[in-house]
Amino acid sequence: MSPREIYASRKRLIERELRRTVPRGSPRSLYPPIHYSLTAGGKRIRPVLVLLAAEAVGGNVNDALPASVAVELLHSFSLVHDDIMDNSNLRRGRPTVHTKWDPNVAILAGDALIGIAYRSLLKSPVERLPEIGRTFTEAVVEVCEGQAFDMEFERMDHVPIPRYVMMIAKKTGALIAASSRLGTLCGGGSPEEIASLTRFGEALGRAFQVQDDLLDITSSERELGKPVGADLIEGKKTFLLLTALRRAKGEDRTFLRTVVNRGGARRRDIPRVRRMYERLGVVREARRAVDDAIREARACLDGLRDSPAKGALFYLADMLGRRVS
Repeated sequence: MSPREIYASRKRLIERELRRTVPRGSPRSLYPPIHYSLTAGGKRIRPVLVLLAAEAVGGNVNDALPASVAVELLHSFSLVHDDIMDNSNLRRGRPTVHTKWDPNVAILAGDALIGIAYRSLLKSPVERLPEIGRTFTEAVVEVCEGQAFDMEFERMDHVPIPRYVMMIAKKTGALIAASSRLGTLCGGGSPEEIASLTRFGEALGRAFQVQDDLLDITSSERELGKPVGADLIEGKKTFLLLTALRRAKGEDRTFLRTVVNRGGARRRDIPRVRRMYERLGVVREARRAVDDAIREARACLDGLRDSPAKGALFYLADMLGRRVS
């Protein structure tokens, strides 16, 4: 199979296991919203990464399947709760859980997703379960810390780029790094393989978040499944905004400071901001940052034995660098 076919086959395996893992039926205010959140589409990047990392170190994909499902459930939890905090009405072109039902239902669904995730995780190989559990739990904590920093940064006038990098390492990078680490643990990887694949996930996480920031302003609403410039409107400090603030002078800087002081851009400001980002070289800088992180991630795979799974990991890294939604 080609790397693309391997990725697609692992994704189908995860979809099937997710349907088996999450209960159906009553309470009707709990399980239907959970299934709704899990069927919104998406590439299943994190759980596929768990499976590919396990296979890349010579492990059995079935041993890593419970952890891969747990990772996807944790990711879904974070999206459900993030949408509430961000007052987002759309995700992937559909009403968010708290919009379709209400915030109380969405909060409860998110809480249950964490419990079901741990229920799945506990089916992982017994001999490495303590380390698997620690890795997953640290990811839960770091994702929450990253979200907290993201909210705090919205209220700050100035956020240095290193602080932004720290935030995305937690909010986005932690779960992607944990995914590759969990897979390596489930696959029986050596300490060297665990370290290499953890670094791979960390670099991939940086690329993913900067690409997210880039797509927020350069993509279309049809591709994003939500309004263009949503992060800017919500007052989020993105890689592009922070870079623009560092480079802008005169009227450009005055306008950007107004956006920051107001707590976000107006919808009609988005085209102007986009033109400014292009003119200041901010879009080019963001794309360079994505490319650098992808190259770093690929270099982390050099020490792994050659295998179809290793080829699929290279494909996954390149796919993240090219994604348009």
